[in-house]
Amino acid sequence: MRMAVFGLTLGITLISFQAYRKRPSERLQYAFLGFAFISMGVAVGSVITQLGAGNVDPLVNVFFQMSETIPFIIGFAMLYVSLYR
Repeated sequence: MRMAVFGLTLGITLISFQAYRKRPSERLQYAFLGFAFISMGVAVGSVITQLGAGNVDPLVNVFFQMSETIPFIIGFAMLYVSLYR
């Protein structure tokens, strides 16, 4: 299921990049960057799930969760900016 979500996010990132290349605008640039960061968040989340499967120190687990969330925050902020402008 995670691979399907990752494939879908990469697909939407590619489509937004093609739209930006076809008609460059600031809105499409922010949308593309937003989708790229969301794709990165999905990828990081998948890797962290695999790494965190074993016995991990709780402090390390909190760091993993934070590093998974940051790309989503940036990505959704970029999408917000692209829709707001």
